[in-house]
Amino acid sequence: MSKKFYITTPIYYPSARPHLGHAYCTTMCDIIARGKRLRGYETFYLTGLDEHGEKIQKNAEAAGVTPQEFVDRIAVTFQNLWKTLDISNDDFIRTTQPRHEKTVQKIFSHMVKNDDVYLSSYSGWYCVHEESYWTETQVGEEHVCPECCRPVEKKEEPAYFFRCGKYLDRLLDIYNSNPKFITPEGRKAEMVNNFIKPGLMDLSVSRTTFSWGVPILEADKHVIYVWLDALSNYITGLGFWQEDDSNFQKFWMDPETEIVHVIGADITRFHTIYWPMFLESLGLRQPNRVFVHGLLMMKDGKMSKSRGNVIYVEDLVNRYGVDAVRYFMARNIIFGLDGEFTPESFVETINVDLANNFGNLLNRTISMIEKYFGGEIPQISGNLNDLDKNLHETALKTIQSYEVYNDDLKVTEAYGAVMNLVSAANKYIQDSEPWTLAKDETKKDLLASCMSHLAHVLFLAATLLKPILVTKSDLAFDQLGIPKELRTYEAAVALNKLGGLKVAKGEPLFPRLNANEEIEYLKEVISSPKEKAAA
Repeated sequence: MSKKFYITTPIYYPSARPHLGHAYCTTMCDIIARGKRLRGYETFYLTGLDEHGEKIQKNAEAAGVTPQEFVDRIAVTFQNLWKTLDISNDDFIRTTQPRHEKTVQKIFSHMVKNDDVYLSSYSGWYCVHEESYWTETQVGEEHVCPECCRPVEKKEEPAYFFRCGKYLDRLLDIYNSNPKFITPEGRKAEMVNNFIKPGLMDLSVSRTTFSWGVPILEADKHVIYVWLDALSNYITGLGFWQEDDSNFQKFWMDPETEIVHVIGADITRFHTIYWPMFLESLGLRQPNRVFVHGLLMMKDGKMSKSRGNVIYVEDLVNRYGVDAVRYFMARNIIFGLDGEFTPESFVETINVDLANNFGNLLNRTISMIEKYFGGEIPQISGNLNDLDKNLHETALKTIQSYEVYNDDLKVTEAYGAVMNLVSAANKYIQDSEPWTLAKDETKKDLLASCMSHLAHVLFLAATLLKPILVTKSDLAFDQLGIPKELRTYEAAVALNKLGGLKVAKGEPLFPRLNANEEIEYLKEVISSPKEKAAA
């Protein structure tokens, strides 16, 4: 039985053109998905858009178009951005697609028959932006949303409600039986203390004050409220209750499949309280983990078009390449914590890690193999000194750390371990002094061992970094002379496959940037980002 892995991003709200903040989650999920595929997992990666709701309807009215026309325009900008970032998603779900809408109607009908929803009325303070109702206590005297601090409005309407109390004990069992169900684990305490202990209210799952949503077959003028609609994408995108449900059977119904939802902190409540209850209502298994990532911040706070502090991915990729942008997101922001984008940190990361460390190691190694061995990688010698043994041991430990960290979704630490190996290889050159060994014919074997070890470390590092460096790793393989059939995880971790291959020096993978010039460019891009019309 093959190892299987299913990962999802939240489905994004298409209210405006996406920026680097939107791209962060999708890129991190892509790196995780590619890493699993690299190691032989059969992987399915889903992302998409949450296209219903009052906010979309109002934005469309303001733009003078229909809601469908509005979301169609925005959807193109998201899909183009994922192409720009070389995102390897297997599907792109849109909640306006018939395959989704019809299944959501079936889900709602099932809940009606199961007595999990009932018709009543709702009165409370509503935030259009967050698509959430709040109590008088939560909005305070100023009547602002506790999530986004925008003004809320008093609303009363008939609505269907989901019986949360029916599944509360089961939810707590899920928390207790799987300590990593919510990660980072501190998020679980937030859910319990802020929402469950004070008394969890039944959830409104329909609306009547707007029409842009999935119609409820059991009642006129009701549309299915955004959270039941949106959260269901994780199973409708696999074909749940559809004619072709092969992916659902393969990736959700197999208990051996690892299922991971990656989300932002502002939607933790819906994914870790209500989504598990919906799945229980449907008699389906739970995901293994809901991972809450941090925010990509600017110096003046959260990246936001209204703040005027956004930076668009296209500006970065066009100037620095897709690999550099992906690498910055993976390495400079610890996955699960908030991080900050600054022009200084972006340029420093490219120069220090990619140009000076990884790129320089490749250039030096290729040059020395060409100079000392006519461009042919020597066989690994049995005559190893302590420096050779230490580098080999470091490589083996890196492989182990890489797998353990990635399996625990510690993405930043996993690729940090790889870069530590690259740093160790650069130090190994200084300590081994191959230029000195080359002057002594009796030390030819030591020189051969040195070059062989460096080539194998580069092969390993480029392979482990390939989920991030989607184009540059292949260029590194080209320079090392590695044939296509050998560019596998199994070959790289063997650390003994390259003897006799011919290297071919090429252009530097990451030319060093002029720091002052690039920092000024980035400051200009942030202060006045280039708006590009949607295709």
